[in-house]
Amino acid sequence: MTHHSLVLRGARTLDPETGLDAVCDVAIDGTTISVVAVGGSTELQSDREVDLTGLVLAPGFIDLHSHCRDYPSRALQVCDGVTTALELEGGEFDVGRAYSSMAADGSPNHYGFSASWALARMAACGLDVSDGTESFLRNIGAPGWHRELSDWESSAMFGSLRRGLDDGALGIGVLLGYCQEASGVEYLDVAHLAADERSATFTHVRELSRPDSGLFGAAEVVTAALATGAHMHLCHINSTSTRHVDRVHALLQRGRDQGLRISTEAYPYGAGCTGIGAGFLAPENLVNEGISPDDIRYLPTGERVATVERLAELRAQDPGGLAVIDFLHENDPDDLGFLTRALLWPDTAVASDAMPLVVPNGGTGASATWPIATDVLTHPRTAGTFSRVLRWYVRELRVLDLPEAVRRCTLVPAEILEGIAPGMARKGRVQVGADADLVAFDPETVSDHATYDAPTRTSQGMRHVFVAGTPVVTDGVLDTQARPGRPIRGSVL
Repeated sequence: MTHHSLVLRGARTLDPETGLDAVCDVAIDGTTISVVAVGGSTELQSDREVDLTGLVLAPGFIDLHSHCRDYPSRALQVCDGVTTALELEGGEFDVGRAYSSMAADGSPNHYGFSASWALARMAACGLDVSDGTESFLRNIGAPGWHRELSDWESSAMFGSLRRGLDDGALGIGVLLGYCQEASGVEYLDVAHLAADERSATFTHVRELSRPDSGLFGAAEVVTAALATGAHMHLCHINSTSTRHVDRVHALLQRGRDQGLRISTEAYPYGAGCTGIGAGFLAPENLVNEGISPDDIRYLPTGERVATVERLAELRAQDPGGLAVIDFLHENDPDDLGFLTRALLWPDTAVASDAMPLVVPNGGTGASATWPIATDVLTHPRTAGTFSRVLRWYVRELRVLDLPEAVRRCTLVPAEILEGIAPGMARKGRVQVGADADLVAFDPETVSDHATYDAPTRTSQGMRHVFVAGTPVVTDGVLDTQARPGRPIRGSVL
């Protein structure tokens, strides 16, 4: 008999790569899965055993799109089954410092960053970007970076991106939709850099002040893939494509059919979340988004924006203030169809776009405590994205079966990153030698509890979460002292 660090017994075990779907006993030694015994095995011995009878054991969920840095918001994600939460769309300006800071603070789940095009661009234009995401939100409408760059500024920006890749960035995050003034040539040059470094770009597509903006924005990404050969990833296709998602899917499929490296992601909510000062939320642009002021909820006060005048006032006073925006109305059958289909295109990853916490009286997520107070606001996708997919798409709508839903939460995002971060080949799987990042949930009760009015309620049914072999959630209870998260770094070849 072999003695192991931990044995998990009796769960319906899903491995998306091999198609394994059987009751198994799984042994863990250190941070690695050491045995997967189909049908169970009395040969596995351990002083620590967990009975998972009646539960599903799956790889831990991998979120490619999380803007959460503070412990409380990352803890919300762990309670939703997220064992790896990466900041790839926005990224960081000083990637090395971001990794060091997260390591010093400790994280309940694994972490990683892209190199931020937007922050590098702002810095080249003389803006202070020392606070990462907060810097971006603060400068979101600043005219200093909403223009074409000089040759010197462009050189400085690309120097920053190269340094980020050298420091282990997982690609280049491109918030192109927030700076229409950037030229198409600049975007192609970013894609060329990614191709040269055998990396990838993670793009929020350009907003073009027209109702079919999402389609033309996606076309720019496909064009860059064709012109450069870079791996191009489209972020949150549900919120940028909206009612043109079927046309965007057709465009992406044609690109894939020609051998282009194109990937995408979606989250299962009709509302997005961003700084209220974003250019596409200017009153004159709302008609292009198909929304009105009262489709915008300003989180610092919790108010629905009543008028165009009030919107203009908030944008001037607090351009970085977070707002939840109803791009698609979930109570409208047509909009619900667009939202549902956004996630159904083959190999679309589930990704949350998890947002920072908004604490009353001007606090940030870092000032929040656990459990999180009920007056703290954010978008419910921070707490509930992955459980919502399992409840809504699998159990209620039945448009995905459980193994496929798990694959989109685990193996698909792992494969998107494997060419950049070889360590991702050990994630998203339940196999001997794979990382012991695992989630055990009740398929009959797993559910999101977060709502737009109560967005920090933790998910139900995520009974156990293991990160690098360490129990972080046990019998549904979060261990607030557990900080087993490790850095996920890119390898520049």
